[in-house]
This record gives sequence, structure tokens and C-alpha cells, in this order.
Amino acid sequence: MLALGYELLTRRMELISLTTEDVTFQSDGTLKVVIRRGKSDPFGMGRIGYTSKETAEKLKAWIEWRGPDIFWLFCPIYKNKPINRDLSPTTVKRIIKNAAKRTGYDQATVSEFKGHSLRVGAAQELLQRGYDTVAIMRAGGWKTVAVLARYLENASQNVWK
Repeated sequence: MLALGYELLTRRMELISLTTEDVTFQSDGTLKVVIRRGKSDPFGMGRIGYTSKETAEKLKAWIEWRGPDIFWLFCPIYKNKPINRDLSPTTVKRIIKNAAKRTGYDQATVSEFKGHSLRVGAAQELLQRGYDTVAIMRAGGWKTVAVLARYLENASQNVWK
């Protein structure tokens, strides 16, 4: 779930709103994902996102474990069994913080992780990799450079390298 949210630059609500029908496994081993509605998309025009092969493999393994009869792409697990309902945004935030903790970050750093951390971190990484603002805006569904700039304001990037 975290890899998919990161690579799609999703908000928590966009991530937990995904259904199995929104995901298409591409012939090149990647995913094409329809993000149907977001905060800046009140009319549900949607946007398309793509992932790496690694994330596609992780999602494929999750779907195989979860089974084909679950409507939501991500669902709660109770007593090692998937439950056919969606997750809450709070659950995503908790999963992000738990992953940061397992990675070895100290508690002060873990407390800085938020539900939007996937979106912010991915946008900053794309900038550091040299992608231009148009590509980052398209990947994250931003409509204006001004909004994207708020996500990138704390990015560390040496333009002289």
C-alpha cells in the first residue's frame, strides 16, 4: 500500500478509495491506475497514474493473498482474514508511522510523518531526480505550480551538481 501511494503521489482518501477495478496490470510489468476523485477534482474527472514493476509485483502478491472477492483494493485484516470494507484515513497515517518506526527512525522523526508524507516525499524525490515541474504536477494531479511549490519548499536540491 505504501509503495503504491508513494508512486501515485496519492492523498490518503485517494489511496483508500481505490478498488481492484481501478488497477490495470500492463504488459510491461507496471501498473496503470485510475484515481477517480481527489481533493482538487470535485467532479470526479479522475487522473491516471503509473507505477514501477516492483510496486506492481507487490500489489499482485497482495491481491493474490487478499483474494478476488474484495471490492476495495486495500482492506482491513481481522484474524489474518481480509474484510470486505475500506480503510479509514487514520489507518493509513498509522501504517505510515509504523513503517517509519520499523525503518529505525527515532520517535521525534516518526512523529513528523503524516498522512500526506507519501505525497510530499514522492514529489520531493521526483524533483531531486531531475523531473521538471510539469511532470511532477501531472504525476500528482496538481493544477498550479503555486500548490506544488508548497510541497517542494523543503526539498534539498543542489542545482549546481
